[in-house]
Amino acid sequence: MRYPDGWRVELLAKSHNRTRFQSGQEEVDAWLKKTAFQSQKKHLSSTKVLLDSESHIVGFYTLATSQVDFSDLPVEVAKSLPNRQLPVAVLAWLGIDQSFQGRGIGKRLLATALKDCYDAAETFAFIAVILDCVDAPSKEFYQHFDFSELPGYPMRLFLPFRLLEKLAND
Repeated sequence: MRYPDGWRVELLAKSHNRTRFQSGQEEVDAWLKKTAFQSQKKHLSSTKVLLDSESHIVGFYTLATSQVDFSDLPVEVAKSLPNRQLPVAVLAWLGIDQSFQGRGIGKRLLATALKDCYDAAETFAFIAVILDCVDAPSKEFYQHFDFSELPGYPMRLFLPFRLLEKLAND
């Protein structure tokens, strides 16, 4: 993923100034400011921040792992899988500071997060990337990138590994 010169993606550190970050979504901002670092220290999730050339946080994403029940998957996805809890990667959070929204940065940061998931699949297998949308516009954003609804969970989306693999190799 290409970002402007001097921008970089780093693992969230205590030294990153999170207080200035404002995405316009209170839940997203609260996660980054109050919970993300603690969750990372406890090895519950991993948060990466996109920093501009002045080390201000432009955006961030949080990844984790979980399981989904076989019965929660669409029939076409589940038909070749064992009938049990199945491993998934979770895109737990993604946010872009309001002052940088509308410039395609969210798309690039999502691509970076999905590349991290794809790379992790060489070590930790999973059948899909799942996420929970905070609102309808967020849902629409992810659906533009081939995420689909999990049956019975209108705000929970998934991207099967085969599609992730296709995206990573295009």
